[in-house]
Amino acid sequence: MVVMSATPLKRTRPDTSKPESPAPLSFSPISRLMREFRAERDKDCAYPPGDMRPSLKRTLGFQRDPLSHLLEGYEKFGPVFTLRLMSVPVVFMLGPEANHFVLVSDAEKFSWREGSLGDLTPLLGDGLLTTDGRYHRRGRQIMLPAFHRDRIAMAGNVMLEEIETAVGGWEQDEQIDIYDWTRHLALRIAMRALFGFDPDGREGRTASDFEAALAYYSNDYFRQMLRGPGSPFNRLTKASARLDELILGEIADRRSASTTANQNSGDLLGMLLAATDAEDGSGLSAREIRDQVMTLLFAGHDTTTSTVTFLFHELAKNPEALVPLLEEQSAVLGNRPLTPADLTGEALPKLEMVVDEILRLYPPAWIGPRRVTEQFEFNGIKVPKGVPLSYSSWASHHLPDVWPDPEEFRPERFSKENKPLIPKGAYVPFGGGSRTCIGMRFGQMEVRAIATTILRRWRLEGQADGSVEIRQMPTLSPRDGMPMMVRARGAHSSANSQG
Repeated sequence: MVVMSATPLKRTRPDTSKPESPAPLSFSPISRLMREFRAERDKDCAYPPGDMRPSLKRTLGFQRDPLSHLLEGYEKFGPVFTLRLMSVPVVFMLGPEANHFVLVSDAEKFSWREGSLGDLTPLLGDGLLTTDGRYHRRGRQIMLPAFHRDRIAMAGNVMLEEIETAVGGWEQDEQIDIYDWTRHLALRIAMRALFGFDPDGREGRTASDFEAALAYYSNDYFRQMLRGPGSPFNRLTKASARLDELILGEIADRRSASTTANQNSGDLLGMLLAATDAEDGSGLSAREIRDQVMTLLFAGHDTTTSTVTFLFHELAKNPEALVPLLEEQSAVLGNRPLTPADLTGEALPKLEMVVDEILRLYPPAWIGPRRVTEQFEFNGIKVPKGVPLSYSSWASHHLPDVWPDPEEFRPERFSKENKPLIPKGAYVPFGGGSRTCIGMRFGQMEVRAIATTILRRWRLEGQADGSVEIRQMPTLSPRDGMPMMVRARGAHSSANSQG
């Protein structure tokens, strides 16, 4: 006989209190090295197979060309392996199943903040990119309404206005650096759409301070470790302080306005000032707003620049891919002005296929560094708690057993017929699961707007040999810019077809 207890079961209520701010991170080089030493010493199981020998050659080689090292590791050891870089063993997980494991099914086993993404906190603070757990979930829930379709459409008008002005200054047969040009354009768009700032007014120095701060992350690992007057880290902290003064000052000014005025401002800053937590009714502090907006400024402007740059690089190398794009534009748009409604994947499907293929070949956020928070097993291999681990969209997008001829530019991979055949987890340019890029729709619309505006007026001609050296910090970008010639839309040169 089963005896039922008369004592009522205690139900655990979800914790709806406001989560505490994440603990600060140490950026002392010695502290960081000691942390990695302890992680290796105290590991609770062996590392996955790989190359554990200390090697300066491997470390420098990985900095120059991580893709070839990751693909070689995958071929030799399988989807989970270890490489010792500097003095630190780093675990890598590649492939569709590995991506799904890290991003979706077992995401709770990993910390973003304790991975090297925490290195972004001197600039970004405790934004969505650098936090975990309840703090991250609360911030994301409060920010989601800012990225609804109607809000994105409002930003679309700002995008089109800035793009029309920027492209309107081009002249036939002039040379432009499409990377540098897009970088400045994307920053202007972000300043207006995110902050409501006038890029040509007194707030315009936000752009130069942001670029000065961001330059720190373009330095190699050794220079990032330097401290003291004149060091890259010192310049980063000074530029961040100037940004804080301007942005926190703007937040204070906006606080004095009514909630309705902020809701109707049309920019993200105003919306966040008016936003409240659905559970406890609390709003975001000035520091929280500053951190979230800076995170979006960082993520949006760099990723858009990378995608637009490599899109025109590949179209210059593959001029035959231009034909369906121009035919689609003529059929859908004719000669009428662009509107935000035209900037959807459904409106221009041929362009969307090209953009998707560019994000496969050159995913801006090419690596996802984490730290393992609990031991786990994947593909029959155990991974110890406490060690650094990364997935890589760039490497996963170039696996020949997933993507036939992965180095080839083939937009048809993403046709209506072929896209459903792509394995789950194989294509992750925007991450996945609860960490899918919150600004994805904003970024996609911006790329479509820039690409469509240029293609309706001009054709960009690349270098004769079609070569480009890629750097990986902080996002994928051409190491020496991307100089291109502005040609008439119907003109053609043999330089375009050089591979």
